[in-house]
Amino acid sequence: MQLQLKSSSKVITEYYNAIEALSRNQQTHEGAVAPYFANVLRHCANQYEQLTLVEQYSIKRDGRKPLRADGALVDKQTNVLLYGIWEAKDSKDKLEQEIKKKFKDGYPSDNILFQSPEQIVLYQHNEEVFKASIIDQPENLITGLEDFFSYKPPVYAQWEEAIVAFKDKVGELGGALVEIILKELKLNKPFKQAFEDFSNLCRVAINPNLAESAVIEMLVQHLLTERLFRTIFNNSDFVNKNVIAKEIEKVILALTSRSFSRHDFLKSLDRFYIAIEETASTIHAYGRKQDFLNAVYENFFQGFAVKVADTHGIVYTPQPIVDFMVNSVQEILKQEFNQDLSSEGVHVLDPFTGTGNFILRVMQEVDALNLERKYRKELHCNEIMLLPYYIASMNIEHAYYERSQQYEPFSGICLVDTFELSEPKQQGFNFFVPENTERVNAQKAAPIFVIMGNPPYNVGQSDENDNNKNRKYPHLDSLITDNYAKFSKATNKNSLSDAYVKAFMWATERLQNQKSGIIAFVTNSGFLDGIAADGMRQYLEEHFDDIHIFDLGGNSRKSDDDLGNVFGIRVGVAVTILVKKG
Repeated sequence: MQLQLKSSSKVITEYYNAIEALSRNQQTHEGAVAPYFANVLRHCANQYEQLTLVEQYSIKRDGRKPLRADGALVDKQTNVLLYGIWEAKDSKDKLEQEIKKKFKDGYPSDNILFQSPEQIVLYQHNEEVFKASIIDQPENLITGLEDFFSYKPPVYAQWEEAIVAFKDKVGELGGALVEIILKELKLNKPFKQAFEDFSNLCRVAINPNLAESAVIEMLVQHLLTERLFRTIFNNSDFVNKNVIAKEIEKVILALTSRSFSRHDFLKSLDRFYIAIEETASTIHAYGRKQDFLNAVYENFFQGFAVKVADTHGIVYTPQPIVDFMVNSVQEILKQEFNQDLSSEGVHVLDPFTGTGNFILRVMQEVDALNLERKYRKELHCNEIMLLPYYIASMNIEHAYYERSQQYEPFSGICLVDTFELSEPKQQGFNFFVPENTERVNAQKAAPIFVIMGNPPYNVGQSDENDNNKNRKYPHLDSLITDNYAKFSKATNKNSLSDAYVKAFMWATERLQNQKSGIIAFVTNSGFLDGIAADGMRQYLEEHFDDIHIFDLGGNSRKSDDDLGNVFGIRVGVAVTILVKKG
């Protein structure tokens, strides 16, 4: 696509007028000029369906402090795939020396545009491909921008085509796998027995009403994505190291024992796997690979498990929100309790961990001297869905490996329904396999100090059938009835069945035996002014000493709330931090 830009274009004339005004006031330093050049780049990026400009872009480097570029062109869908870097410089800077310094620091040279008020220099594939004065020469500026925006890494074209087709193909193959499994359940006795044993483990650990179709879905998820975990994360022994993957693999081996060939069946996905793997190979920092796999994962669910995506809300917490929440908790620990996230005895739990982002961010705050103890004993998280559980396990284990240079399985993660943990009938239950049961029991016995995360927004934490029913948790539901609903003046109290409401009650009860503690959630903001939540608001006020609420807006039903939504959803969002001082 040719960039639609002329010397007479409004965005170009505005840029030159601004530079002229700044020059008259001798204000041509980087901080003054950069916002105007960013406007030009943003205008250009908006012409491309897949591109967006991210200012102050963090370039992650394994084991080293991230670099910060003035801007980057990234893929809108993943927000990870990098198309180009922009670096702004002062008039006073010697541009050639600055460029050498940036490359020495580790800036990527695939497609990077250096700009000062006087000139632009473009490097592609580690070579200077364009250099020109732009003083009163907008045609040079436009030529440089055309070259900058037309660049596309070879594997990205393959990726863009593949990710669109991936949804459809995954849906098609997923459906075919379901048919094979249903057929083998009738004809393959060893598989039928292995499947029934695994189903029973699932019903004990996750949901006693779990339908056969949901268990089949877990097997399909594992079959279709296991290769990506091995290749993207260079973890060839993944199925043997992960306690849950190992158990599922036993069922898969029984499935393939008669006539079904996993390799032959998945051959038709090869071009998608290869496109995904080659694109991932261009991403060198592990943190970016985590983000990339999240995007692949969301596409997987949109293609294969639409109802699961709807039930669980497959939307991950934006990193700035995670940063803000972790930093806030760290500050409250220091100010109120004379402790921090490194302190011994500060156990942290993310009850709805997704791909592990909150725990990963907490680990960044833990100093090197305390990391081993914290990792082994004081970090805890739960996940009910198989694929994010896999991803979280690898993300957290790799983050520890990067810091310690030794691999150690993360024993703080459990595949379990968090809400079930408060139910009395869970006492003495087994949770999948002995290792997972031990982890659950250790977590239940731990003196949790901080509970933080992003609870599910939609009603119902797991599917019983196609209706996405709301799970019943007798003990938790009775706590809500006796403490939230009882003191509400509303007639219709259905909204108190929302999963995020359950999460607040669950977390509050989890801290009941602790003199002090902190809850930090990002949730639906309906409880802030909802009529049915008046009892909930009263209860929280009575049970916590400090309540900090940051209303992020985003409620599409409110006419005055037009600033957009941080999650791209229709309900309002709020960050809530509850502090119990004891």
